[in-house]
Amino acid sequence: MGIKSNRSDTDYVILANKGVFRDLNPNMALFSKGLILAFVIFTLYDVDFAASTFSGMQSWIQDSLDWFYVLSMCVFVGFTFYLMCSRYGHIRLGKDNDRPEFSYFSWFSMLFGAGMGIGLLFWSIAEPSYHIQNSPFLADGAANTMEGANVAMQTTFLHWGLHGWAVYVIVGLALAYFAYRHELPLTIRSALYPIFGDKIFGWRGHIADLLAVFGTLFGVATTLGLGAGQINAGLNYMFGVEIGIVPQVIIIGVVSVISTISAVSGVGRGIKILSEVNMWLSILLIIIFLFAGPTVFLLGFFVTNLGDYIVNMIPMGFWVDPDPTRQWQGWWTVFYWGWWIAWAPFVGMFIARVSKGRTIREFCLGVLLVPTLVTFFWMAILGGTSMHMELFAEGGFGTAGVINAVNEDISKPLFVVIENLNLGILTQFVALISLILIITYFVTSSDSGTLVITTMVSMGSETPPTGYRVFWGLSEGVVAAVLLLAGGLKALQTASLAAGLPFAFIIFMMMYALIKALRADFKGVQQIREVAPHEHTDRTDHYISILNNR
Repeated sequence: MGIKSNRSDTDYVILANKGVFRDLNPNMALFSKGLILAFVIFTLYDVDFAASTFSGMQSWIQDSLDWFYVLSMCVFVGFTFYLMCSRYGHIRLGKDNDRPEFSYFSWFSMLFGAGMGIGLLFWSIAEPSYHIQNSPFLADGAANTMEGANVAMQTTFLHWGLHGWAVYVIVGLALAYFAYRHELPLTIRSALYPIFGDKIFGWRGHIADLLAVFGTLFGVATTLGLGAGQINAGLNYMFGVEIGIVPQVIIIGVVSVISTISAVSGVGRGIKILSEVNMWLSILLIIIFLFAGPTVFLLGFFVTNLGDYIVNMIPMGFWVDPDPTRQWQGWWTVFYWGWWIAWAPFVGMFIARVSKGRTIREFCLGVLLVPTLVTFFWMAILGGTSMHMELFAEGGFGTAGVINAVNEDISKPLFVVIENLNLGILTQFVALISLILIITYFVTSSDSGTLVITTMVSMGSETPPTGYRVFWGLSEGVVAAVLLLAGGLKALQTASLAAGLPFAFIIFMMMYALIKALRADFKGVQQIREVAPHEHTDRTDHYISILNNR
C-alpha cells in the first residue's frame, strides 16, 4: 500500500495513495468501521440484552457521575469567558491577513443549524411543559402556576444556554486555531499538539480521533432518533400516518439518503444552502407564533426569564441533587450535558471549518452569545405560547391539551399547540412549515456529522473521499435505527451519556493545550514585532520553536 504525507515537513501524517483506503488513514478507517460494525452486531444479536445493558449503563452514569458532568460544564463556561476577555482575543484563527469566508448571516445560519437543529423544535414546547409540573427548582405550591412557568423556562434556558455553547466554543476554537494558524490537520488530535508533540500522529492521536468519531456518531444518532419521532408525529397530524418504530425507521432511512447527498456536495453548496433555508423558515415560524399568540405576554415572558437566568445561572448550574432516589437531574441536566459533550467534536469541527479568519474574541462572542440569545427567544416564544394556553385555559390548567400531549407522547406537543392557535385555514400551512423545518434541521445535523467524521478519518482533509461520505452518512441512520429498536428514548439518552463521558477528558486536555499554545503564540508575536516587524516570518515554525523551548 502506497503511503504519502499531507505535510511537507513530516512523515507522521500518513494517507494511503491507492487501494480501498485511498486518501484515508488506514488505521483510522479500519478502527472506525470496526466500531460501528461491532455496535450494530452487539445490539441486533440480542436486542433485549442490549436494551438492558444500555439501561444499566445510563443508571450508573446518572447515579455516580452527575457531579462530574455538572462541574465540568461550569468550568467550560468559565474558561470560555476567560478567553473572550483575555489578551489573546485579537489573535486570528488563521494567518494575520486571513479574512472570513462567509458573511455573518451565513455563518450564524450554519452555527445554528449544526449546533441546535431538531432539538429546538422537539424540546421548546415539551421541556418547559414538563418542568412546570415537576422540577426540583419549583417552590412548594408553585407547580402549574405562573411562578412555576417562569421557573420552568429558566430551567430550559439552563439546559440550552451558555453551558452547552461553551463546549462548542472550546472545541471549535482549538481546532480552528491549530488548523488554520499553525497548519496542523483539522482533527481532534491536532488540538493536543502542545502536550504530545509529533506523537499525536501515532496511537495517541488515533485514540483522540476515535473518541471524537464515537461521540459524533452517537450524538447525531440521538438527534436523528428524536427527530424521526417528531416527523412521524407531524405526518400523523397532517396525513394520518401511523406512529410507531417502523415508520420512524423508514423516515430515518429516507432522510439519511437526502443528508448523504447534501454531505457529498460539501459545505459551500448543500450544507450552506440548507442552513440558510433553515434560518429563513425559523424566522417565519417564530414570527407566526409571536403575532398569532399572546404577543405582549410572550415578549414580557422572554425579558423576565432572560434576567432571571442571568441571576440564577451560577447557583442552578452548580446544583447537584442530594436526593439519590430522585431521577430528575439524571434524566434532564446530566443527559443534556452528556449530549452537548457528545456533539462537541462534530459541531466544534464544523464550526471551525466555517470560521477561518475570525479573531478569537469574535469567535467567542459569535458562537457563545448570539446563538444562545436566539435560542432563548425561540424557547420563550414557543414554550411561553404553550404554557399560556394551559395557564389561561377556560377549563383550568391542563385542559388545553398540551400537557396531556407532553405526558403521552413527547413528540406531539408542537402540533397540538399549532392547532390551538386557531389559525383557521393557515393551520395546515403552519404545520407544513414546521414539518419541513424539522426535516431540513434533520438533514443539516446528519450531513454536518457525516462531513466531520470523514474529515477525521481522512486526517483533516476538507474534501474527504465521496465513498466514505456515503458510507458514514448511511451509518448514522443505521445506528439511530438500531438505538430505536433497542430501547427508544432511553437507549438514545444512554448513547449520548456514554459517548460524552470519555470526550469530556479530551476537552480538558484541549483547554490546557490551547492555553499553552496561546501563550507561546502571544510571546512569538511580541518577539516578531520587536525583532523584525516588517519582515515575513513563518509563524508555524516560530510557534513550534517557542512551544518546544518552554
